[in-house]
Amino acid sequence: MVLLIYEDIINKDCLRRHKVEKEKTFRELSNYLISNFSSEFTYSKLSKIFNIKDVHTVKNYVNYLKEAFLIIVLDRYSPKLKQQVIAPKKIYAIDHGFCNFISFRLSKDMGKIYENIVLIDLLRENPNNKTEVYYWKNHQGNEVDFIVKDKFKIKKLIQVCYDIADSDTKKREIKALLLAAEELKCNNLIIITEDYEKEEDIENKKIKFIPLWKWLLSNSS
Repeated sequence: MVLLIYEDIINKDCLRRHKVEKEKTFRELSNYLISNFSSEFTYSKLSKIFNIKDVHTVKNYVNYLKEAFLIIVLDRYSPKLKQQVIAPKKIYAIDHGFCNFISFRLSKDMGKIYENIVLIDLLRENPNNKTEVYYWKNHQGNEVDFIVKDKFKIKKLIQVCYDIADSDTKKREIKALLLAAEELKCNNLIIITEDYEKEEDIENKKIKFIPLWKWLLSNSS
Protein backbone atom coordinates (compact mmCIF):
# COMPACT_ATOMS: atom_id res chain seq x y z
CA MET A 1 0.00 0.00 0.00
CA VAL A 2 2.79 2.44 0.93
CA LEU A 3 4.62 1.70 -2.31
CA LEU A 4 1.43 2.30 -4.32
CA ILE A 5 0.97 5.69 -2.64
CA TYR A 6 4.59 6.59 -3.40
CA GLU A 7 4.24 5.59 -7.06
CA ASP A 8 0.99 7.54 -7.35
CA ILE A 9 2.66 10.70 -6.03
CA ILE A 10 5.64 10.28 -8.35
CA ASN A 11 3.41 9.77 -11.39
CA LYS A 12 0.73 12.39 -10.79
CA ASP A 13 2.44 15.12 -8.76
CA CYS A 14 5.88 14.99 -10.33
CA LEU A 15 6.17 13.33 -13.74
CA ARG A 16 2.85 14.42 -15.23
CA ARG A 17 2.51 17.79 -13.56
CA HIS A 18 5.99 18.93 -14.56
CA LYS A 19 6.16 17.00 -17.84
CA VAL A 20 9.45 15.33 -16.91
CA GLU A 21 11.04 13.85 -20.02
CA LYS A 22 13.64 11.60 -18.40
CA GLU A 23 11.25 9.61 -16.25
CA LYS A 24 13.68 6.77 -15.45
CA THR A 25 16.36 9.20 -14.26
CA PHE A 26 13.85 11.09 -12.16
CA ARG A 27 12.66 7.89 -10.46
CA GLU A 28 16.24 6.80 -9.79
CA LEU A 29 17.10 10.16 -8.25
CA SER A 30 13.98 10.09 -6.08
CA ASN A 31 14.74 6.57 -4.87
CA TYR A 32 18.35 7.53 -4.16
CA LEU A 33 17.40 10.57 -2.07
CA ILE A 34 14.79 8.75 -0.01
CA SER A 35 17.12 5.78 0.48
CA ASN A 36 19.76 8.18 1.83
CA PHE A 37 17.50 10.05 4.24
CA SER A 38 19.20 11.95 7.09
CA SER A 39 22.32 12.34 4.92
CA GLU A 40 24.14 15.19 3.20
CA PHE A 41 23.99 15.77 -0.54
CA THR A 42 24.98 18.36 -3.12
CA TYR A 43 23.33 19.13 -6.43
CA SER A 44 26.64 18.77 -8.26
CA LYS A 45 27.20 15.29 -6.83
CA LEU A 46 23.69 14.23 -7.85
CA SER A 47 24.39 15.61 -11.30
CA LYS A 48 27.44 13.35 -11.63
CA ILE A 49 25.77 10.26 -10.17
CA PHE A 50 22.84 10.42 -12.57
CA ASN A 51 24.74 11.88 -15.52
CA ILE A 52 22.57 14.99 -15.68
CA LYS A 53 24.59 17.72 -17.42
CA ASP A 54 22.62 20.71 -16.15
CA VAL A 55 22.71 21.15 -12.37
CA HIS A 56 19.60 23.34 -12.65
CA THR A 57 17.70 20.28 -13.86
CA VAL A 58 18.77 18.45 -10.71
CA LYS A 59 17.57 21.37 -8.57
CA ASN A 60 14.25 21.31 -10.41
CA TYR A 61 13.86 17.57 -9.81
CA VAL A 62 14.55 18.01 -6.09
CA ASN A 63 12.06 20.88 -5.93
CA TYR A 64 9.40 18.72 -7.60
CA LEU A 65 9.87 16.13 -4.85
CA LYS A 66 9.66 18.84 -2.18
CA GLU A 67 6.48 20.29 -3.70
CA ALA A 68 4.96 16.79 -3.77
CA PHE A 69 5.67 16.48 -0.01
CA LEU A 70 7.95 13.50 -0.41
CA ILE A 71 11.16 15.04 0.92
CA ILE A 72 12.47 17.83 3.12
CA VAL A 73 15.73 19.63 2.33
CA LEU A 74 17.59 21.17 5.24
CA ASP A 75 20.18 23.93 4.80
CA ARG A 76 23.44 24.07 6.73
CA TYR A 77 23.37 27.07 9.06
CA SER A 78 25.61 30.02 8.31
CA PRO A 79 25.19 33.71 9.13
CA LYS A 80 26.43 34.33 5.58
CA LEU A 81 23.72 33.62 3.01
CA LYS A 82 26.23 32.75 0.27
CA GLN A 83 27.83 30.06 2.42
CA GLN A 84 24.40 28.70 3.31
CA VAL A 85 23.47 28.43 -0.36
CA ILE A 86 26.64 26.67 -1.54
CA ALA A 87 27.09 24.31 1.45
CA PRO A 88 25.89 20.68 1.25
CA LYS A 89 22.30 20.14 2.29
CA LYS A 90 20.63 17.29 4.15
CA ILE A 91 17.76 15.18 2.87
CA TYR A 92 14.85 13.84 4.93
CA ALA A 93 11.75 11.84 4.05
CA ILE A 94 8.31 13.22 4.85
CA ASP A 95 7.29 9.67 5.70
CA HIS A 96 10.19 7.41 6.63
CA GLY A 97 7.85 4.49 5.94
CA PHE A 98 8.67 5.08 2.27
CA CYS A 99 12.33 4.38 3.05
CA ASN A 100 11.62 0.79 4.09
CA PHE A 101 10.09 0.03 0.70
CA ILE A 102 12.44 2.01 -1.50
CA SER A 103 15.87 1.54 0.09
CA PHE A 104 17.90 -1.17 -1.57
CA ARG A 105 19.80 -1.83 1.65
CA LEU A 106 16.71 -1.76 3.89
CA SER A 107 18.63 0.35 6.40
CA LYS A 108 18.33 -0.58 10.05
CA ASP A 109 20.16 2.56 11.14
CA MET A 110 17.95 3.63 14.03
CA GLY A 111 20.00 6.80 14.46
CA LYS A 112 18.92 8.05 11.03
CA ILE A 113 15.32 7.02 11.67
CA TYR A 114 15.29 8.89 15.00
CA GLU A 115 16.80 11.94 13.31
CA ASN A 116 14.13 11.88 10.61
CA ILE A 117 11.35 11.59 13.20
CA VAL A 118 12.70 14.53 15.20
CA LEU A 119 12.82 16.82 12.17
CA ILE A 120 9.25 15.95 11.18
CA ASP A 121 8.09 16.81 14.68
CA LEU A 122 10.05 20.08 14.74
CA LEU A 123 8.31 21.14 11.54
CA ARG A 124 4.93 19.92 12.80
CA GLU A 125 5.17 22.21 15.85
CA ASN A 126 6.00 25.09 13.52
CA PRO A 127 3.23 25.10 10.88
CA ASN A 128 3.38 28.85 10.24
CA ASN A 129 7.15 28.97 9.69
CA LYS A 130 7.67 31.24 12.69
CA THR A 131 10.94 29.46 13.38
CA GLU A 132 13.62 28.07 11.08
CA VAL A 133 15.40 24.74 11.32
CA TYR A 134 18.96 24.10 10.07
CA TYR A 135 21.83 21.76 10.73
CA TRP A 136 25.30 22.93 11.81
CA LYS A 137 28.73 21.67 10.81
CA ASN A 138 32.18 23.20 11.17
CA HIS A 139 35.32 22.76 9.08
CA GLN A 140 36.55 19.96 11.34
CA GLY A 141 33.43 17.90 10.63
CA ASN A 142 31.77 18.37 14.03
CA GLU A 143 28.01 18.35 13.44
CA VAL A 144 24.84 19.25 15.31
CA ASP A 145 21.70 17.74 13.85
CA PHE A 146 19.29 20.62 14.37
CA ILE A 147 19.44 24.33 15.09
CA VAL A 148 16.11 25.97 15.85
CA LYS A 149 16.16 29.69 15.09
CA ASP A 150 13.47 32.28 15.81
CA LYS A 151 14.03 35.51 13.87
CA PHE A 152 17.54 36.58 14.92
CA LYS A 153 17.95 34.25 17.90
CA ILE A 154 19.06 30.63 18.11
CA LYS A 155 16.48 29.04 20.44
CA LYS A 156 17.93 25.55 20.89
CA LEU A 157 20.48 23.06 19.64
CA ILE A 158 19.44 19.42 19.28
CA GLN A 159 21.53 16.30 18.83
CA VAL A 160 19.87 12.98 18.06
CA CYS A 161 21.80 9.97 19.36
CA TYR A 162 20.20 6.53 19.49
CA ASP A 163 23.13 4.76 21.17
CA ILE A 164 24.31 7.21 23.83
CA ALA A 165 25.62 4.26 25.91
CA ASP A 166 28.70 4.11 23.67
CA SER A 167 31.24 6.38 25.39
CA ASP A 168 33.01 7.46 22.19
CA THR A 169 29.69 8.35 20.57
CA LYS A 170 28.60 10.32 23.61
CA LYS A 171 31.86 12.28 23.67
CA ARG A 172 31.56 13.08 19.97
CA GLU A 173 27.98 14.29 20.25
CA ILE A 174 28.72 16.42 23.31
CA LYS A 175 31.85 17.92 21.74
CA ALA A 176 29.94 19.09 18.66
CA LEU A 177 27.11 20.44 20.80
CA LEU A 178 29.49 22.47 22.97
CA LEU A 179 31.36 23.86 19.96
CA ALA A 180 28.09 24.95 18.34
CA ALA A 181 26.85 26.40 21.64
CA GLU A 182 29.98 28.52 21.92
CA GLU A 183 29.83 29.73 18.32
CA LEU A 184 26.08 30.39 18.25
CA LYS A 185 25.74 31.71 21.82
CA CYS A 186 23.01 29.25 22.75
CA ASN A 187 22.65 27.48 26.11
CA ASN A 188 19.51 25.44 25.42
CA LEU A 189 21.22 22.14 24.63
CA ILE A 190 19.32 18.88 24.08
CA ILE A 191 20.39 15.35 23.19
CA ILE A 192 17.53 13.05 22.19
CA THR A 193 18.23 9.40 22.99
CA GLU A 194 16.63 5.97 22.93
CA ASP A 195 16.07 5.69 26.68
CA TYR A 196 18.71 7.72 28.56
CA GLU A 197 17.36 10.61 30.64
CA LYS A 198 19.44 12.99 32.71
CA GLU A 199 20.65 16.58 32.97
CA GLU A 200 24.44 16.85 32.99
CA ASP A 201 26.71 19.83 33.68
CA ILE A 202 29.59 19.77 31.20
CA GLU A 203 32.07 22.64 30.79
CA ASN A 204 29.69 25.05 32.54
CA LYS A 205 26.85 24.08 30.20
CA LYS A 206 23.70 22.17 31.09
CA ILE A 207 22.87 19.42 28.61
CA LYS A 208 19.46 17.77 28.80
CA PHE A 209 19.30 14.12 27.73
CA ILE A 210 15.76 12.98 26.96
CA PRO A 211 14.31 9.82 25.38
CA LEU A 212 12.63 10.32 22.01
CA TRP A 213 9.21 9.16 23.21
CA LYS A 214 9.22 11.64 26.07
CA TRP A 215 10.43 14.49 23.87
CA LEU A 216 7.63 13.78 21.38
CA LEU A 217 5.04 13.80 24.17
CA SER A 218 6.37 17.09 25.57
CA ASN A 219 6.18 18.68 22.13
CA SER A 220 2.62 17.56 21.58
CA SER A 221 1.37 18.96 24.89
